Amino acid sequence: MILSGKEIQKQLGETIFIEPFNEKQLNPNSYNLKLHNELLVYKDQTLDMKKNNETEKLIIPEEGLLLEPNKLYLGRTVEFTKTEKYVPMLEGRSSIGRLGMFIHVTAGFGDVGFAGFWTLEIFVIQPLVIYPNVEICQIYYHSLEGNYEPYKSGKYQNNEGIQPSLLYKDFEQ
Repeated sequence: MILSGKEIQKQLGETIFIEPFNEKQLNPNSYNLKLHNELLVYKDQTLDMKKNNETEKLIIPEEGLLLEPNKLYLGRTVEFTKTEKYVPMLEGRSSIGRLGMFIHVTAGFGDVGFAGFWTLEIFVIQPLVIYPNVEICQIYYHSLEGNYEPYKSGKYQNNEGIQPSLLYKDFEQ
C-alpha cells in the first residue's frame, strides 16, 4: 500500500522525516524533492567497479547549466529524508521525464531505515538546461509487511552530500 499525501504529512516527525518540509511540495500520494545546486561527474570515461573512481564537482548557477547527452551526472536532493516503518521510493516527476531527463538510472528503491540525501543518477536524452532548486523528483512510501531489520549500511547511511558509487568497498572484504 502507498501512503497518501495526508498520511505522509501525519507521519512527519514520527516515522517520516523530510527536512526542510514545505507543504506546497506535498502531492496526493507523494512529496516533491528539489535538486541541489551541486553535481558530480566522473573524471574518466572508463569506470572500474573495483576502484574509487575520481569525480569533479560542478555548480549549477541560477541562470542554469546545460547537460549533455550520454554523460552521467550525479546530483542530490536539497531535502534530507529519514524513514522508519515504511519503504521510501523515488521517481522522476512526469514533467521532468517529458523533457527526456532521467533522475535515477536504477536506484529509485530505498530501504526502511535509510537516512540521508538522495543521490540522483541524472541522464538526459538530448541537451537540457537545468536549474537549482527545481522540484525534480517525488518520494513516496510503501507500507512494509513482517519483521525487518532497518537499513544500517555504512556505505550510504547519513551521507553529507552526493555519493558516487562505493561498490569498490564490496571487493575489499
